[in-house]
Order: sequence, then C-alpha cells, then structure tokens
Amino acid sequence: MTTAMIIGGGIAGPVTAMALQNAGIDSAIYEAYPTTADGVGAFLSIMHNGLDALTAIDAADLVRTHSFPASTVEFFNHRGTRLGQAPIGGAAGDRGPRMIKRSTLYRALRDEASRRGIAVHHGKRLTSATTTPGDPVTAQFADGTETQGSLLIGADGIHSATRGLIDPAAPNPRYTGAITVCGYAAHAAVTTEPGTFRMVFGRKAFFAFLTAPDGQTWWFANLPHPRTELTKEQLASTTSDEWKQRVAGLLARDRTPAADIVRASDDAVTGANGYDIATTPTWHTDTTIIIGDAAHVSAPNAGHGASMAIEDSIVLAQCLRDLPTPQAFHAYETIRRPRVERVVATSARMGGNATPGPVKRMIRDAVLP
Repeated sequence: MTTAMIIGGGIAGPVTAMALQNAGIDSAIYEAYPTTADGVGAFLSIMHNGLDALTAIDAADLVRTHSFPASTVEFFNHRGTRLGQAPIGGAAGDRGPRMIKRSTLYRALRDEASRRGIAVHHGKRLTSATTTPGDPVTAQFADGTETQGSLLIGADGIHSATRGLIDPAAPNPRYTGAITVCGYAAHAAVTTEPGTFRMVFGRKAFFAFLTAPDGQTWWFANLPHPRTELTKEQLASTTSDEWKQRVAGLLARDRTPAADIVRASDDAVTGANGYDIATTPTWHTDTTIIIGDAAHVSAPNAGHGASMAIEDSIVLAQCLRDLPTPQAFHAYETIRRPRVERVVATSARMGGNATPGPVKRMIRDAVLP
C-alpha cells in the first residue's frame, strides 16, 4: 500500500492528506512547529477556485463557517478620491472570495484532518530524506527521530527544507523589497459596507481594509523597504506599537482614514517580509515532491497563494490516484506549473504598481476608473 509522509501542517499539508485519503492513499503530517496556531495576526483570502477545490474533499463548508465574504473592491488615491470599483476574484455570492484569519484556517484544517483519522505529528522539523531504488523514503527530523513511507510530499512553505533536499541548487525566495503589516481595529472611525474591500494607493504605502460582520476592521499595508529584508530577530522584536507608528507615519499625510484606522488597532499588529520565486526548476524526484509555497512562492499582492496551494493538493492526489508515482509527479507538474507561474508573475507586477511616482500616479488615477 502507498503511504505518504507530508511535511508541513499549514494549508497544503492537511488538504493534501484529506485528498489522498479520498484517493485511497494513507498519509501522516509532520509539522515543524509545536502548536496549531502558526501565523497568528495575519489573514488571507480563499478565492472561488480554492473553494471549488475544497468542495472536492467536502471541506468548503468548513472554511465558510470560519470566514466571511468579500466580493467587491473599491479603489481610492492618496487624496481620498474614489477611483472606481470591481468584483474580486471573478465569482460572486456563496462562491466568491472568503476572508479568514490564517491561524483559524490552520487550526480548522488540522482539526478536520485529525477528525478523519489522519495523524498529525508536531515538533518534527525535516533535516534530511534518503532513498535507494526499490526502498521506501526515510525522513530524518531534528529531534533525532525518523520515519519511512512510499513517498514524501513537501508542503513546508516559503523556506522549504524539502525544496533544498530535492535540488541543493534550488533558488531561495527573493525578497520583494516590501514588508506587509497586518492588524485589526475594533472601533475604527470609518468602516466598509459588508463584503467590500477598500484599497488606498497612498503616496508612501499601499493600504487596504474591510470590516468583518462583528464590526472589527481588518487591514493590511504594504510598506516599501527596498534596502534589505528584516531578520527573524528584528521581526520578532518589533512591537505592535512600533508597527503602528511606522505604518501610520507613512500614511499620515494622505487624506484618507488609513492612518486613523492603524492608530485604533489592538495589540495584534504583525509584520512580515514579502517574498516570491519566479520559478523553481525542479519540483520532484521519483519519490519526493514539493507543492504550494514550497514550489511556487507568490508575493501576497494578488491574494491567490492559499487557493493555489489548495488546488495543488487536489490535483496531486488525483494524479497519484490514477498513475504510478513517478508518472503522477510528472503529470502534476505539467498541469500545475504554467498556471502557478502566471499567478506569481501577475502578483509581482501588481506589487510594482502599488506606490508609483507622481507621473505614474496621474496615469493610474486617470486609467483605473
């Protein structure tokens, strides 16, 4: 019987495990972190294609229960002038995009995987994986333990260990020159209509916000930081108040409510470096493969990263159901690579247009409506 070791318990890991279970393939999840609330503070969107993929494993309602819809986006410039509006993601109603906190999504998916009888092991940071022809894959972890399986699936995110084991020359994530800061304001002076995002093209930073059904306003800002990425220690040591001061300072001269929303936020403001990888040349060997952010890192501008990872999980399980492992991996890459690399490129272009100079601002404000 085929057994899969899935490295990473974020989004792609649990979804892959549930999809493989539907395909008759046993698996277990090995998560590096000891808790189930990774990424506390940030939120993300699940687009209609992500919901469609979750429907294939009867998990779409799980996401809907813990999320709320956002179907429209309104655009404003730094003067507060409304430039226009557009639908988000190409689908409306119950199939439209859903907003959810990252920690909530992680916990819900892992709990559902456990409920379905899939083992989730915490504190298992992958250090190496070895195989010989005809033998199973042996995965070694930092705590000194090891386990074996028919194949290994790396769903271990942007800084994937599996990616480097497959190809030591694999590219590292590229720092995009921007930091994304996220927060929540329970008593914001300005709120949005239900399901409506407002995106503000500030002079010095891009800002977006929407109001959840409980009245809390969720926001994020993309801050240009072109010199170098912040270290893990710098990110961890920056307090919520420091993030708020930094973001509000960049937005203070704009004639929009952005700075006031930031100042009204609670103490759960967090920041993260922006990364992408234009292309990862090698996705798999005969027995090991990477999916989601481990294979294709997209800057957060387009908001499709989570949905792409969910799609990956379903397609990989279908390929493994229908084909022997080496052929299944090749088929998976043939199907997925063109699509995900288009998304990565699109998201990179969107980031470059967020805070242009004066001339480009005039052109954008004239064209966007």
